Amino acid sequence: MSAYGLHRVLDPAGVLPQQAWRLDAEPVPAADEVIVAVERLNLDAASFRQLRETHGTPDGVRQAVLDIVAERGKMQNPVTGSGGMLFGTVLEVGPESPLGLAAGDRIATLVSLTLTPLRITDGLQDWSGEDEQVPCRGTAVLFGRSIAAVLPDDMPAELALSVLDVCGAPALTDRVVRRHPGGSVLVLGGGGKSGSLSLAAARQAGASRLVALVPTEREAAQVRSSGLADEVVIADARNPVAVAEAVGKQVDVTVVCVDVPGCEHGAILATADGGTVIFFSMATSFSAAALGAEGLAADVEMLVGNGYVPGHAAFALDLVRTRPGVRALFEQRQTA
Repeated sequence: MSAYGLHRVLDPAGVLPQQAWRLDAEPVPAADEVIVAVERLNLDAASFRQLRETHGTPDGVRQAVLDIVAERGKMQNPVTGSGGMLFGTVLEVGPESPLGLAAGDRIATLVSLTLTPLRITDGLQDWSGEDEQVPCRGTAVLFGRSIAAVLPDDMPAELALSVLDVCGAPALTDRVVRRHPGGSVLVLGGGGKSGSLSLAAARQAGASRLVALVPTEREAAQVRSSGLADEVVIADARNPVAVAEAVGKQVDVTVVCVDVPGCEHGAILATADGGTVIFFSMATSFSAAALGAEGLAADVEMLVGNGYVPGHAAFALDLVRTRPGVRALFEQRQTA
């Protein structure tokens, strides 16, 4: 037994579950494990976009997810390398589990599906294949070092799941913005889930200027109506010059929350020397970011958002409770 789940790795031996090609998803708990009856998956945005673009039809996307889980014992997109998270009800708790969960708890996992042993038993018959949230039936396994949050009772489960899926972004944004007192902040993808939460976190942390960059006038109108940003600009985040021109004066902190590749150089160009770029997108090429900063002679600190900051779940949920504009954007996204 391993708190990191090494005993669940089937292929190749000796690696951590996230690196493994295939996991053992048998729903029988080791002493420190928790078995969850899965009710819904939340695929990460980069993975869902890739599946949709590659497989075309909802039926094709649905079958692709089923095939990945059946082959790998987890939901890890072999192209993007990313997964998502889930919610469900605790079925069984091993006697040595340190997670503080009990049978019957409704929880959301705060660790990636890329390292969570998973079985799907209903063929995804209730999923349209057109949305990142996937209603399903099955089982999942949490390890001793996994993280999970009991779902709050003051908001719909689907809303809580969407928030918890990206709760690392606002917590790290808060931490970084406080290192730049009164600084300016740009969020690429400010109309999305992690983007809107990051805008709210930056405001709460004392940012003096908040800029949201979005790709369409429709998203721009939604962000303007939310009141989360001081400026809303429209540009293709993959076009570095367009990003720099749209933003104007360089900012102290840039937060990248888009789900398409090729946005590294625009983020760097928009950030002032001595500033910080936080990459939350799973579509980021970190080699492109490092080499791009070098080639642009940009003296910027670049951080990888790893999805975990202590207290991140409670922090994100409180932003939704206290910032009406954030909740409005989440609900508009779910309606759409």
